[in-house]
Amino acid sequence: MSSEDLRRSVMAALARIKHPETGRDLVAGGHVQNLEVDDEGNARFQFLLQPQDSGDLVKEARTVVEGIPGISGVKINVQLPQMAAGGSRTGGGLEPGSVPAPTPQPGLLTGVRHVIAVSSGKGGVGKSMVAANLAAALAKRGHSVGLVDADIYGPNIPLMFGVHRRPSVTGEKGREMIEPIEAHGVKLMSLGFLLDEDQPAIMRGPLISGILKQFLEQVDWGELDVMVVDMPPGTGDAQLSLVQTIDLDGAVMVTTPQQVATGDVRRGIRMFERVNTRVLGIVENMSGLACPKCGDVVDVFGRGGGEALAKEMDVPFLGRVPLDPAVAQSGDAGAPTVVSAPDSPAAEALSAVTSAVEEGVSAPV
Repeated sequence: MSSEDLRRSVMAALARIKHPETGRDLVAGGHVQNLEVDDEGNARFQFLLQPQDSGDLVKEARTVVEGIPGISGVKINVQLPQMAAGGSRTGGGLEPGSVPAPTPQPGLLTGVRHVIAVSSGKGGVGKSMVAANLAAALAKRGHSVGLVDADIYGPNIPLMFGVHRRPSVTGEKGREMIEPIEAHGVKLMSLGFLLDEDQPAIMRGPLISGILKQFLEQVDWGELDVMVVDMPPGTGDAQLSLVQTIDLDGAVMVTTPQQVATGDVRRGIRMFERVNTRVLGIVENMSGLACPKCGDVVDVFGRGGGEALAKEMDVPFLGRVPLDPAVAQSGDAGAPTVVSAPDSPAAEALSAVTSAVEEGVSAPV
């Protein structure tokens, strides 16, 4: 059967599924968009899910399409129209709690006790550095830890952990699993392991969501106390895909002190609120530089912006991390600062941040 014939079969099958509230089928109701089927029988489409819709609609659509002869795989990119529209200043858009709570897939990450996202409103604030050191500090404390590098366009975790080899694949055909690479006591997975050093990741949103989903589903994480997810900056496909796939214990927001950074973090916090995800707190990075000769502290990027934002947004302030040459040296050397320079000011601050995150995760919602 040709890919076009398969596409027609998929469309016809989806048109037989009726919405329980409206009575209209999924195709006529506009839920199914951009349907594609390739020559290998892989079907891909977007599913527009309204806030009042049950996540069972997506599951039913997947089950029906998977049962069509000739279909070898199904990728569904769930879209929330209100989030895409962004709302208006007069009250439109999403309100806290208006997005359905995440509906994790059965059997996904059953061996992982806690999942923490590390995010930021903009790039260049040290988000990956905080994620790497949070994971390494937790591992030093005896926890079993995994780190997912979801920053697809800037996968820096391999460099920060000094790992440059490709992961191995195990299992039978059709049930292959990727073995995460372990370094400094942390299990790692990153697109950077799969690309050449100078190869750019040129891809659209649906592919990013698919890669993140694969990192969660097809990596043999085993039993973990904590999984840390280094998110890309902003409020895009990766963030939505994560909260729609698994239950997060919370998000750690990273900022620098100046307003150009804290303003973006404010939007990031609002995004997590609207998708029913707890914000564990804010980390203020690059907060002051101690002069190596006189000891005076120079506030290169200002001071206090992160703490002020935490008070404004009514979320915990997790601590300040100073500008410290040890951070750059450790990252370039392939070892997180808490491992390679544990007595440095930055490492001590990051250790305190880790303690605050541990307390936040264990605290009742």
